[in-house]
Amino acid sequence: MARPTLAAAEALGERLLGVATELFLAQGYGATSIEAVVQACQMSKRTFYSRYADKAALFEAVVRRIVDGLRPPGGQPLVVGNTPREQLTHLATLILHGGLAPQGLALHRLITGEALRFPDLARIVHDAGGQEEVAHLVAGILQQAGVPGKDPLLAFAGGQFLALVLTGPRQRALGLGEPLTPAQQQEWARQCVDLFLHGCLQQRPRLT
Repeated sequence: MARPTLAAAEALGERLLGVATELFLAQGYGATSIEAVVQACQMSKRTFYSRYADKAALFEAVVRRIVDGLRPPGGQPLVVGNTPREQLTHLATLILHGGLAPQGLALHRLITGEALRFPDLARIVHDAGGQEEVAHLVAGILQQAGVPGKDPLLAFAGGQFLALVLTGPRQRALGLGEPLTPAQQQEWARQCVDLFLHGCLQQRPRLT
C-alpha cells in the first residue's frame, strides 16, 4: 500500500485535532476516549499512536491549537504602541479577545470542571496556554519603562496583570453577571491598565 502524501498526512492531522477539539470541549477530558476520537476520524489506533503517545499528549496539542487560533492573525506583534499605557492597553485588548472567545471560555470551563480529577490538565494549559508569555511581555514593558525590580518580581506583576484583566469579564461571560459588550470591554481594559500603572509606575506621568 502506498504511503500517504505529505499533504494527505497534514490533512489527517488537522482532522484529528479538529475532531479532538470538538469532543474535548463538548464532552470533557474524562469522557473523551481515544477510541471515540479515532472512530470519529475513521483512523486506526496505530495511526493515532504514531502521532501521540497518549490522550494527555493529544490534549496538549489541542490546547496549543486553540491558543494559536486565538492569537492575532498573520503573526502580528503582541506589543504595539510607544508608551507603557498604549502597549498594555493593546495587550489587555488581546487578552480579552482570546479569553472571552467561545473556545477560550470552553477551555477554561473544561479545566475548571476536571482539573481536580486530572491534575495534569492545569499544567498542560499553563505550559501551552500563553500565561508565561503574557507575564514575560508585561515584565519587559515594565523594565523598559524603568520600573525597578528583579525579573521574578516583574514576572509576578505580569501574572497579576493577566488576572486583573481577564478574571472579572470571564466570570461574567460564564454566567456570573451580564457579559461585557465590546465597548465595555474597551473601557474595562483602559481602567485595568490605569490601575496597574498607578501601582507599578508610582504615578510617574512621564512614563505613561
